[in-house]
Amino acid sequence: MQTILGANGQIATELARTLHQHHTGDLRLVSRNPRKVNDDDTLMAANLLDAGQTAQAVKGSRIVYFTAGLPPDSTLWEEQFPVMLKNALQACRAAGANFAYFDNTYMYPQNSQIQTEETRFAPVGRKGRVRAAMASMVLEEMARGDIPVLIARAPEFYGPGKTQSFTNALIIDRLKAGRRPLVPVRDDTRRTLIWTPDASRALATLGNTPDAYGQSWHLPCCDDRPTYKTFVTMASRAFDRTPSYSVIGKWSLIIAGILSKRVREIKELLPRYEQDNFFDSTKFKRHFPEFSVTTYEGGLQLIRNEWRGG
Repeated sequence: MQTILGANGQIATELARTLHQHHTGDLRLVSRNPRKVNDDDTLMAANLLDAGQTAQAVKGSRIVYFTAGLPPDSTLWEEQFPVMLKNALQACRAAGANFAYFDNTYMYPQNSQIQTEETRFAPVGRKGRVRAAMASMVLEEMARGDIPVLIARAPEFYGPGKTQSFTNALIIDRLKAGRRPLVPVRDDTRRTLIWTPDASRALATLGNTPDAYGQSWHLPCCDDRPTYKTFVTMASRAFDRTPSYSVIGKWSLIIAGILSKRVREIKELLPRYEQDNFFDSTKFKRHFPEFSVTTYEGGLQLIRNEWRGG
C-alpha cells in the first residue's frame, strides 16, 4: 500500500493518478475530507494534527508521501505544520514505512545564486523559517536511519486544474477570464517554474526508486528559465490573446498589504521576484535520463486545451 497524506491538493491529485497508472493499484488517500482520484482508491479521513489518527492513516503502508498544505497564514504554519510533520514521521517509524517529503524552496536565500540540493538554508520571513525547520526535521530523520526518507523539492508551480501559485493566479487565470495579466515586482528577472504534473510524476518516480532514499532531490524543470515578459508572451499566444500585461511594483504590494492580510502574507516572498531564480535539477535529470520534462509552450497549450474542453 502507498499512502498520500494531504490528498486534496493539485500535487497530490496528480500524484495519485500517476501512482495508480504506473506503480500501484493499492492506494490510500488521507485528508480531513478525502476525495477519490481513481475509482478504486481507499479513502481515510484523518486530522494530521492528531497523532493517533495519523498513525491509523499510515498503518499498513509501504510508502508514505507527505504533500499536506495549509493556507498562506504564518501563524497557522507555525502552529500546525511542524506538528503534522512530526506526527507523520512518528507514524512512519511505527509502521516501518518509507517517507517521501514534498518540499518547496522557501528556506533558500532569495538571491540569484544557482540553487542545488546543497544550497544552505537562509530563510526570509516566518513562513520561510517554518519550512526550514520542517526540512531540518526530515533531514534529522534521514540521518537517524530508522526508516528510508527522501526530500523532493520544487520551485514555484504553474499547471492545470486548481494549481495554486502566483503564476497561475496573476497570469493564467486572468487570461482565462479575459483580463490583463499581472507580473509581480519585475518582468525582466528569469524564473524557474515547474509543471505540476511533472512534479507529481517525479515524486512518484523517486518514491518507487529504492536508491533515491537518504537524499534530497530537486524535481525536474525546463532549463529555459524565461523572464515573466517571455512567459506572458507565450501564455497570451496559447490563449489567442495579444501579449499585454501590467507590472505590480514592490511598493504597491507592500502598501496593499496594509489593507489586505492575504497580500501581507506574501510580503516575505517579494525579494525572490527582484532576482533571477535559478533552480537546478541536474541531479534528477542525470539519475533519470528517460524522464521527459514538459516544455513551457507544451504546458501552456495543455492548460488552454483543458480550459477550452471544460
